[in-house]
Amino acid sequence: MDLHQEYPLRLRINGQDRQFAVQSWVTLLDLLRERAGLTGTKKGCDHGQCGACTVLLDGKRINSCMTLAVMQDGREVTTVEGLAKGEQLHPLQQAFIDCDAFQCGYCTPGQLCSAVGLIAEGQAKSVDDVRELMSGNLCRCGAYPLITQAVTQVMGISGTPGEAVGDGKPFTTGPVLA
Repeated sequence: MDLHQEYPLRLRINGQDRQFAVQSWVTLLDLLRERAGLTGTKKGCDHGQCGACTVLLDGKRINSCMTLAVMQDGREVTTVEGLAKGEQLHPLQQAFIDCDAFQCGYCTPGQLCSAVGLIAEGQAKSVDDVRELMSGNLCRCGAYPLITQAVTQVMGISGTPGEAVGDGKPFTTGPVLA
């Protein structure tokens, strides 16, 4: 096996078709940052534990540090750079600004992509749901209340933690294991 062998790869990144030749061990995160020049997606822990590298793959949120680029041939990737439509910010981007939902900003691209995926999933019905379903994205500055406020504002969810909206049934992920 030739460790330097490269494999052809086609991706649609932020609405543009792109072609690459990559080695089998290159992660999607490294391809986006180093080969595609999209440095908005951040490398945090490089172990899938912080969410800084979250992007949308065919509309679903993933940790791009945990997937090999060659496995995604023919798929569509949306990074934080692809959320705005020209000069028009995505509603979540505007809400993050309006709610001051970032401090250092390092986690913001992953938080934004995760929130877009969260909204598309349609599971969140309360403030607590948003907090739980965004829990894979860490913020070292502790801006969680403002991030939650920005996401729930865009989703039209009002209320306080613990209060369900919609069907009146709280969302649960199942039994909590101690």
